[in-house]
Amino acid sequence: MSTDTMKAIRLHEFGGPEVLRYEEAPLPELKPGEVLVRVHAVGINPPDWYLREGYKDLPPEWRPPVPFPVILGSDVSGVVEAVATDVQDFSVGDEVYGMVRFPSFGESAAYAEYVAAPASDLAIKPAGIDHVHAAGAPMAGLTAWQFLIELGHNEQNPLQPAMHRPMPLNGKTVLVNGAAGGVGHFAVQLAKWKGAHVIAVASGTHESFLSGLGADEFIDYTKSPPEDVAHDVDLVLDTLGGPTTGRFLRTLKRGGALFPVFLGFSDAEEAAKLGVTVSMTQVRSNGPQLVEFGRLLDAGTVRVAIDSTFPLTDARKAHERAAGGHIQGKIVLTVV
Repeated sequence: MSTDTMKAIRLHEFGGPEVLRYEEAPLPELKPGEVLVRVHAVGINPPDWYLREGYKDLPPEWRPPVPFPVILGSDVSGVVEAVATDVQDFSVGDEVYGMVRFPSFGESAAYAEYVAAPASDLAIKPAGIDHVHAAGAPMAGLTAWQFLIELGHNEQNPLQPAMHRPMPLNGKTVLVNGAAGGVGHFAVQLAKWKGAHVIAVASGTHESFLSGLGADEFIDYTKSPPEDVAHDVDLVLDTLGGPTTGRFLRTLKRGGALFPVFLGFSDAEEAAKLGVTVSMTQVRSNGPQLVEFGRLLDAGTVRVAIDSTFPLTDARKAHERAAGGHIQGKIVLTVV
């Protein structure tokens, strides 16, 4: 490579989509255990705009320091450009995908022409899908996987006494709230793969999409509150979470479980009375899990839905699209 710079999207201050700058940035340096990836596509995710906004919804003591200027993003698909001498699993020219360094922060990130990623965060890209679809898979796919299939790490959630444990899904009834979004559309497919009866909750425009992914029942939340419709559910995966997630307690049978993806649950006493387990986890980078998930993507057992694509130069428009809501699948940036 003849240059020590690249194009990237960087922040110099917190704010709305307008603070995203497309500009020159230093090429990341390769460290032991790392792989340099020429990025072809970038998946965008909620943590990207949480960072862009300065983590304003987190308590001040939880907000990580942000060293400006900073590059956003974690999800990439691309081609290996170089490997550190101690890396055995990848070679120059390999097509790879992964979620880079999440939830840690800094050093090298995804909204750029190149990213230096720990080899352990990457997997060979499924041959049956292109870079755009592969870039849409890592964070949302791993979130659904770690909540529903296998946790894959031993990091304690400080907000609950016990480690998160996925529950067996075969023969169970699983309700997925926010089923058309990134995590939700993967959760529907993974639950079906594991033999569950799946109830998908979304707005009515997504009904045929979710039926096509295998949902057995559909609830249009714009017409009926799902907690008034669904009963005797074994597991609710609420991909929206937040302070309203407690309403799903009334849909669950005794011994059931509520898995909110985002913070905000505050009805622990009622959950205990109802015999309901409430559990969360923080998604973490995991190359070996992406190998397993990739087999499902390659076989067509699970597919990545793409809501829209934007060139890296138009990251601002991609963030504006995300803020508009009602996303069907994933938004992806393309890197020429």
